Amino acid sequence: MSEVVKLAQALIQRASVTPDDAGCQQLINERLAKLGFAVEEHFFVDTLNTWARKGDSGPHFCFAGHTDVVPVGDESQWQHPPFAAIIEDDMLHGRGAADMKGSLAAMVVATERFINKHPNHTGSLSFLITSDEEGPFVNGTTRVVDLLEARNEKIDMCLVGEPSSRHELGDVVKNGRRGSLTGHLKVIGKQGHVAYPHLAKNPIHLSAAAIAELSQTEWDQGNAFFPATSFQVSNINGGTGAGNVIPGSLQVQFNFRFSTEVTAEQLKQRVITILDQHQLDYELDWTLNGLPFLTEPGPLLDVTIAAIKEVTGKQTTPETSGGTSDGRFIAQTGCKVIELGPINATIHQVNECVSCTDLDQLALIYEKILEKLLA
Repeated sequence: MSEVVKLAQALIQRASVTPDDAGCQQLINERLAKLGFAVEEHFFVDTLNTWARKGDSGPHFCFAGHTDVVPVGDESQWQHPPFAAIIEDDMLHGRGAADMKGSLAAMVVATERFINKHPNHTGSLSFLITSDEEGPFVNGTTRVVDLLEARNEKIDMCLVGEPSSRHELGDVVKNGRRGSLTGHLKVIGKQGHVAYPHLAKNPIHLSAAAIAELSQTEWDQGNAFFPATSFQVSNINGGTGAGNVIPGSLQVQFNFRFSTEVTAEQLKQRVITILDQHQLDYELDWTLNGLPFLTEPGPLLDVTIAAIKEVTGKQTTPETSGGTSDGRFIAQTGCKVIELGPINATIHQVNECVSCTDLDQLALIYEKILEKLLA
C-alpha cells in the first residue's frame, strides 16, 4: 500500500463531520513540522484552521483544502462503514475519500517527496486547511485569509484540492468559479377566504408574472471562460395549509450563479426594477455567497496542464462550472487559483469512494507542479 493511500485511510478513519476536525489537522501538521514548516493553528468559534508555511520569499505557492466532510446519512445504506476506509478492488471507500481527504493525502506526500529531493527549493510553500468548508464557511478559510491580509502575507499561486475530475483523473481543472448570490423575497398580500377574493390580495397570483419574467430574463451572455449567468428559484412557500384560505404572504428563495460579465450589485438592481415594475409589495434580503474568479492561461494553469499530461498522458480542459469552493476567498486577494482533485462522481453520496491508483497519480501530478514552479 502506498504512503498516499495510507494517509488517506488514516484521515478517513477520523469522523470529521463539519465543523469537527477530529484530529485530522494534527496528523497533517505533525508531518509538515518535520519538513520544516512553521505551523500555526487558529481556532475560530467552532472551527480549527491550519496555516503552515516553509520559506519567506517568492514565489509563494499554497495547497488549500478542508478536513471536514458532510454527514453520512443512513449508514445502513453504505456498502462499507463510512469511516472504516476499506479498500476493495483498488477503490478506497469512505466519507471524504474524494471530497477531499484523498487530495490532502496526495498534497502532503507530494510535498514530502519534493522537499526531500529539493531541500533548498526556491520561494515559499504553504498549506491552508480548514474544517468548515462543508458548513457555513464563516470561521474557516475566509478568516485565515483575513488574518494573512492583515499582516500583508500574500499568496501568489494556490491549488485547491477539490474533486475537479469528471470521468478520468485530470480531465478537468477548475480555473475559476461563478459567483453565487441568493435572494430571500417576501411578497406581501392580504389573507382571506377563497370564496371572497375581492376582500383579499393573493400574493401568489400577484408575483407569478414577476417570477416568470425573472426566470426568462437574459442577465448576460457569459464569455470565453464563463457560461451565461443563471437564475433559479430554489424554494417557494405560501399558504396556511388550508384549501380555502388565500395566503397573506409568499416566500421565494432564488439564486444567481453569475459570471464576470455582471456584478452582484447590478443583479440586485435589475431584480428590484422588475419587482417594482410589477407593483409588488415586498421585502427583499440578499446573501452574497461568493464572487466569481478566474485564473487565465499563465504560469500556474500552464504548469498544471503540463504536469497532468506528463503523468496521465491525457489532455485536460479548464472549466469554471460547478458550485463554489473556498478558492473564492483566496482569489479575492489577487492570488491565482486553480482546483485539481480526483473524480467527483461519488462526492456527498452514499458509498463515496476513490481509486487508489488515481490518488497515487494525483500525488505525482502535485509533485511535478511543485518541481516546475519551485525547483
